[in-house]
Amino acid sequence: MVTNSLPARHNTGPITWQQELATAFTEPAALLQALGLDPAQLPDGGLEALRKSAALFPLRVPASFVRRMRYGDFNDPLLRQVLPLGQEQLQQAGFSADPLEEAAARLAPGLLQKYPGRALLVTTGACAVHCRYCFRREYDYGADSDSEQGGRWEAALAALTADPSIEELILSGGDPLALGNARLASLVQRAAQLPQLKRLRLHTRTPIVLPSRVDAGLLALLAACPLQVIVVVHANHAAEIDEEVTASLKALRATGAHLLNQSVLLAGVNDDATALAELSQALFAADTLPYYLFLLDRVNGTGHFEVPEAQAQSLMRELNGRLPGYLVPRLVREIPGMPGKTPVSIGVALS
Repeated sequence: MVTNSLPARHNTGPITWQQELATAFTEPAALLQALGLDPAQLPDGGLEALRKSAALFPLRVPASFVRRMRYGDFNDPLLRQVLPLGQEQLQQAGFSADPLEEAAARLAPGLLQKYPGRALLVTTGACAVHCRYCFRREYDYGADSDSEQGGRWEAALAALTADPSIEELILSGGDPLALGNARLASLVQRAAQLPQLKRLRLHTRTPIVLPSRVDAGLLALLAACPLQVIVVVHANHAAEIDEEVTASLKALRATGAHLLNQSVLLAGVNDDATALAELSQALFAADTLPYYLFLLDRVNGTGHFEVPEAQAQSLMRELNGRLPGYLVPRLVREIPGMPGKTPVSIGVALS
């Protein structure tokens, strides 16, 4: 059997997560070469088209995630999530730079409030991986530049302090785990001092794509947090969850944090009931509960990922017939101005 040409991580010697992040793939040709793929076989313009799409939204993927991809297979579900394609340059009706209208939800630099009782802090624009379907791929991180001036996140924390109705703070980005432990601990400690806060939620893909980020320092700061901690990870396919990822998720759970997963329904990645069932089972084996399955947020360049709503409903009906209710994520979409995620009816009761 032909296998991935990348060396196994244990053969490269111990390296830090920061080193892994610094050596992530950022050039399409290098990524394709590592996987034994010929860009001339791509149907929409070859390597030049990939590079143009990567210029619009940069490629970034850690080697640890690439090792889980199938060698020589353009249709690998993990590769499809990160590989720039010429299709991203197409202009499509109904797609926009800010499909969730987040600019209108900005309370202060870096702080968004879309729903009552909770607010979201854009901690950084950095991510361990650049998912091609990311709804913030055109987000104006420059508008949040003041969020770290004069001390860190001062304006956002001041806005939180002034609103006693906000009981839950969501750390997002980018990805909050792209911050080092010292910066993250400083932010968590300051948030914990706000008297109205009861819960701290981290939205992160990093434990999935770069599990070495779940280090002793991170585990210690989460365990010490006096707030209830919820870690919402993001995996779309069971192949993303290998032994190292499972160990990292279990370590996060051992801190007392509650672990949830949210996925995006993506054409050519997980638009199959078997793939969705296997993902839920792999997550639960790693102490993580399936939470949301999102219909695609219609950001520019992502139309090729969209799954029709009727197909999504059919998939969920089949999933309900295969799994117990606690392993079935809720099919939802996000609609700007609504007070929460909007459930998509599938016409059957959960088991």
